Amino acid sequence: MRNSWETVIGLEIHAQLATRSKIFSGSSTAFGAAPNTQASAVDLGLPGVLPVLNGEVVRMAVKFGLATGAQIAERSVFARKNYFYPDLPKGYQISQYELPVVGHGSVTIATEEGSTRRIGLTRAHLEEDAGKSLHEDFEGLSGIDLNRAGTPLLEIVSEPDMRSAAEAVAYARKILSLVRYLEICDGNLQEGSFRCDANVSVRRRGDEELGTRAELKNINSFRFLEKAINFEIDRQIEVLESGGEVVQETRLYDAERNETRPMRSKEEANDYRYFPDPDLLPVVIDEDYIAAVRATLPELPDQKRQRFVDDFGLSDYDADLLTADRDTADYFERTARAANAEYKLSANWILGELSAHLNAGDLTISASPVPAESLGAMLNRILDRTISGKIAKEVFEAMWNGEGDADAIIEQRGLQQITDSGAIEQVVDEIIVANPQQAEQFRAGKEKILGFFVGQVMKATQGKANPAQVNDILRRRLQDPDS
Repeated sequence: MRNSWETVIGLEIHAQLATRSKIFSGSSTAFGAAPNTQASAVDLGLPGVLPVLNGEVVRMAVKFGLATGAQIAERSVFARKNYFYPDLPKGYQISQYELPVVGHGSVTIATEEGSTRRIGLTRAHLEEDAGKSLHEDFEGLSGIDLNRAGTPLLEIVSEPDMRSAAEAVAYARKILSLVRYLEICDGNLQEGSFRCDANVSVRRRGDEELGTRAELKNINSFRFLEKAINFEIDRQIEVLESGGEVVQETRLYDAERNETRPMRSKEEANDYRYFPDPDLLPVVIDEDYIAAVRATLPELPDQKRQRFVDDFGLSDYDADLLTADRDTADYFERTARAANAEYKLSANWILGELSAHLNAGDLTISASPVPAESLGAMLNRILDRTISGKIAKEVFEAMWNGEGDADAIIEQRGLQQITDSGAIEQVVDEIIVANPQQAEQFRAGKEKILGFFVGQVMKATQGKANPAQVNDILRRRLQDPDS
């Protein structure tokens, strides 16, 4: 059914800026406070109060603009976006409309086919957040928590350049990675500091004119973003193929039912009666300011990824995974430094054993009980053949459980690898004598039987024999018992 249709997707991402105070007041932005304890007279829009712009939000917006190659406006203006809703006490939201601080830019994403795709950014503008309506605990009524009112947001609006739900998720992940690298947003989807709305439409393949779009809201994970978009694509195609018309509207995504349903008709800009806010002066940004912000830019994800490939010899796949998150990339580099620049071994352990433990404990890498330097020190014990890779997993488990560093655990448990050739040869000879039939099978050309002997030797030595030496000695002894 989809083959004759083309999907067109644009995303609006609201990134909560990581300031300690709100965009126009000194109220705290800390998450988790009791309802309505962090809402000042300015946030509540009480008569006679005046907003004062938090300069840090401008710096963060410019930082994002520079990182995406966007135009930075010399002069940007705040406007009043008028609408009435219980969690908007002023009756309007202070936002930017005609003159946003950040103009056209772009980011590049990787597609499922293995190629790259450039996604345009229409704009990124500053605005204040609204409050929050609470429906769960009031027996048919709604409560209003205004702690979030006035929290600074950077709304990042893409061009309608995405053609699948997978591309939309890849783009959202790229923006998330970017704002975290820039340290302008913590990107916590569960706490609502990174929120996505998706504009979805379909058109006959080959048509130039865009179809009627629906805006999808209430999406708080990338998995739900993909599912919501895919449901909406199928819904719109079904409507059109049955002779109906898609209505421009805002739709709510219900994760439990995996469906979208109408929320309200989609407003146009003129519905909001935008006009410049008379209480706020235009924001003027000169070249010196832009140069000062540019000087603070970190190494960005794409740059770091390429360096990991070029300088460290990592695969594109490993470099993608390691650089998607700044904390993970930093952890990797610290581990590799501690492990005498063994980049591939460090990557394997971080993407394998460490990631498995983090996922099982629902932990971020910054909360890992095994510091990067400690992991690197353990990897050195593999490299100097003190322990085998298999024994290293036991050591890592003990480190994870807080039993000490690698050297202490190896010493306490007697895990040092057996590298004495004489001791290994003695065990090998005993195993061969005990299994004459299998020895003859190997000599007759059945190479796979070697794995049986390796397993028996490792079992006899409690996994402490050096695997490479075991393989070499077994081959020699099986082929020539007198060697």
